[in-house]
Amino acid sequence: MADPLYDSLGARYARARRTDPRIAAILWGQLGDADSVLNVGAGAGSYEPPDRAVVAIEPSEVMRRQRPPGAGECLDGVAEALPFEDGSFDVVMAVCSDWFWADRGKALAEMRRVARQRVILLTLDRSVAESFWLSREYLPSAHDLWGQFEDTRGHMGPCALVKVPIPGDCLDGFFHAYWRRPEAYLDPSIRASMAVFERLDPEESSRGLQHLAEDLRAGRWNARHGDLLEMGELDLGYRLLVGDTG
Repeated sequence: MADPLYDSLGARYARARRTDPRIAAILWGQLGDADSVLNVGAGAGSYEPPDRAVVAIEPSEVMRRQRPPGAGECLDGVAEALPFEDGSFDVVMAVCSDWFWADRGKALAEMRRVARQRVILLTLDRSVAESFWLSREYLPSAHDLWGQFEDTRGHMGPCALVKVPIPGDCLDGFFHAYWRRPEAYLDPSIRASMAVFERLDPEESSRGLQHLAEDLRAGRWNARHGDLLEMGELDLGYRLLVGDTG
């Protein structure tokens, strides 16, 4: 069953959630010699490699309609019950969709089942992400929206871990993308494609964003975090887990 959250986000999702080439390069660098790729929880198709045969699974019809012309076939389905035979794809990947799965262990078992060579999961280490100034100082309940990283890693089984730093001018509009551009979080059109703000208590969001606006006007944010403006990238806990199955 599709998460209604993504039906509400879908119409505007593709405009803000674009592939950042630097993040993509890290992910695609783990594909090896794979010819076929399954993208699980594919959304609008970000980070699907353009030089491989890609099939996608996405439960939200609204999200499926956001996929660009020329994108690979996208089927209605969920991660916990992939409609494919064992070993159907060289690589099975998922990009920042695992915290919305109903059963993370079952979904990862399904991904391993249909992968001939490798499973790749881009996820978030909450223990690192909790250092993010926006959630730590303004939206503390945001931490609760992600699962425990060690549980996810345990479900993956033996796997390599690759850190994925976020560029300061990241093109993809996810929650942590604007760490060097705090004013962006005050723009409702930017927040509109972020699932975090759909799930947070509206009163907490309103209070936190008002506090951020006041701190920016008064120079308090810059006094605390001005050093970030000189940084080209930042580790906010995004981790690529790579597990071989072949």
